[in-house]
Order: sequence, then C-alpha cells, then structure tokens
Amino acid sequence: MNVTTSTVYQFKITLKGIRPPVWRRIQVPSTYTFWDLHVAIQDAMGWLDYHLHEFDVPSPSTGLPVRIGIPHEDFPMIVPILPGWQLRIADYFTEANAKANYYYDFGDDWRHAVLLEKMVPQDPSVRYPVCVAGRRACPPEDCGGTWGYSEFLRKLADSTDPGHKEMVEWIGGDFDPGNFDAADVYFDDPRERWQRAFGLEYGKLEDSSGPA
Repeated sequence: MNVTTSTVYQFKITLKGIRPPVWRRIQVPSTYTFWDLHVAIQDAMGWLDYHLHEFDVPSPSTGLPVRIGIPHEDFPMIVPILPGWQLRIADYFTEANAKANYYYDFGDDWRHAVLLEKMVPQDPSVRYPVCVAGRRACPPEDCGGTWGYSEFLRKLADSTDPGHKEMVEWIGGDFDPGNFDAADVYFDDPRERWQRAFGLEYGKLEDSSGPA
C-alpha cells in the first residue's frame, strides 16, 4: 500500500529469551522517527527508559544492517550508530523489510524482536500511538537480564528461599508476571521525553557524538 501521513504502522514487539513470551502490539503514525518509536516501545513494554537503546534494521536498499539510536563518543563502533531522531520509520520498514531488532540496556541486554505486521489507514477516532494487545508483565529494570529475571521469579515464588525476603523488599511488594492490560498503557510525548532527557529542543544535540 502507499504510505501517507494518514497511514498507521502496526508492530508486534516480543521480548526475546522469556517464556511464556512477553509481547505488545502497538500502532504508531507512519510519520514517526525511530526516537518516537523507541519511546512508544518503552511505554508499551513498561520499561522506564533508564538506559541506552539501539535498533538494528536491515537497509531496504542493500539488506545490510543499519544501527540506529543515540550516537555516543564513549561507545565507538565499527558500524556507526545513526541518530534515531533524524530517521523516519517509513524509510526503513516496508512489507518486504518488516523485521528489526531493538536492544535496551546493554548491561542487562534486553533484546526485542520488532515485526511490522501491517500498514492500515488511520482511524480518525483513535489517538495514536495505541497499544491494542499484549501479554505478561515487563521484567523489572536492572534485574539482571533474562537469567536474573528467571532467578527473581524463582525466589519470589518460594517463600522458603533465602533470597525471597530480599526480592520482595527489592520489588516493593507484589509482582505478578502474568499481569498486563493494554488499557493501562500510557504513552509519553516523544518530544517531552527528549526535552526531559537532554534539556534541549527536540532533535537537537550539542554535537554529533550524542549527549554529554
């Protein structure tokens, strides 16, 4: 289909390495940049945007991987990271180029599969972005990645485990890994998120290396 300003992209975001799977289905405007999509993924999943992120997307023209995120001089790479706020998702995601990876928190190494499921006309009665479906709770921030999350759940479920009390205190009470309601998702304004994070006008950083 032809992509217009009134086109909506529907993505399924699946957290890799977790069983049963944690996933979200979101719809976003085709005018979104990769920074905007990053914010939508964070909010839909339930992450708190405390850490760096990166998209790994095949180039529609060459098929070679393109890295998109926040360039930073402290992390020199062979393949440069392109600034996500300058690149539109519509220039990369197509029906033939529908898959990408999204990485969050390079320490815990959360990896997400991003799949463009379809492109549909915008519904004037819907305020986008919107989360239309999903399953299971997002792991807590800084829990140690997939292995740490598995250990967290094991200790939380076993009141006789020596680490049980520590996990309850760390999470601050109850945690239900099966709990998720798409109606509870609140999407932040990507421009406001940018200004809070960097204290600058949207899309502008002091230099090409990223925030200080």
